[in-house]
Amino acid sequence: MKSLLARRETGILGLVLVAMIVVQAVNPLFLSAVNVRDLLVQNAPFAIVACGMTLVVVVGEIDVSVGAMAGLLASVLGTLSSPTLGGWSPPAAIAVTLGLGGVLGLANGLLVSLVRLPSIIVTLAALSLYRGCTEVMLGGKWITDLPPGLRTIGTGALAGVPVPVIAATAVVALAATAAVWTPFGRRAYAVGSDPHAADVTGLRKGRIKLVSFVLLGVLTALATVVSVPRLSVIESGFGTGWELFVITCVVVGGVSITGGRGSVIGALFGVFLLGTVRTELVYLRLGDQATYWERAVQGLFILGAVVADRIVESRSEREALAT
Repeated sequence: MKSLLARRETGILGLVLVAMIVVQAVNPLFLSAVNVRDLLVQNAPFAIVACGMTLVVVVGEIDVSVGAMAGLLASVLGTLSSPTLGGWSPPAAIAVTLGLGGVLGLANGLLVSLVRLPSIIVTLAALSLYRGCTEVMLGGKWITDLPPGLRTIGTGALAGVPVPVIAATAVVALAATAAVWTPFGRRAYAVGSDPHAADVTGLRKGRIKLVSFVLLGVLTALATVVSVPRLSVIESGFGTGWELFVITCVVVGGVSITGGRGSVIGALFGVFLLGTVRTELVYLRLGDQATYWERAVQGLFILGAVVADRIVESRSEREALAT
């Protein structure tokens, strides 16, 4: 019991519950069934991307291009599936989108693992490249005629559970299991916690990092597929801010920004915490200022998480020296 209470995930879950109770006291409609359902659906794409981002951060890297990548993938999905543009069937357009997500992740991963460029530089360049390609593809126009078959993915439900929530639940379950119980997951933590030791023991760091980036690309594509059908239009700004939001959720959830520590479940709690705070700002009736407050709160959460992470590292170092 003591070890459970000491876990970072337990603290984040406590913060989520406290935040919900406070806003429920201010606005009794906050925890209504409709609002809770909307909260889950809105955060499902971020939970999916957070699973992939957790893996990339655990191996000691970062990807700031996921928002721009989602924008490019949304443009491709919309262009292919629109009856007046591509005219492709929804399954074919989705398959291409998922495959393209893997290719974009592979490109980032190759530059990081084989060329050995810093991931922050590679993905910053990718962010600019993807945004430019999106704007060229759309040419300032909006895609508004998505086919009904595609819209069902974002707005439909199975046994009363929205499809995006089902997809996010499945991804989180698979990612959490893979991170803890598979050789790949254990090697990823080993690479992130001590790269030099990983070299000595013969772990193939480059391959592990490459696979991590590919998985993040595919999961970003999946998040795009469940997000796009809920929108009435696709425009070039789709995905803007995803990268900061997801990275904040992952770091706040206890994943060390230097790699080697953290969990998928912690990142999921981070998504719930940040997602709840964002909804709370609306319910607190801040009007147009809610967006500005959201950015300020994200910055505070990042600073707080990094400081907490540093305190934990310092304590661990002191304990190691004492033994």
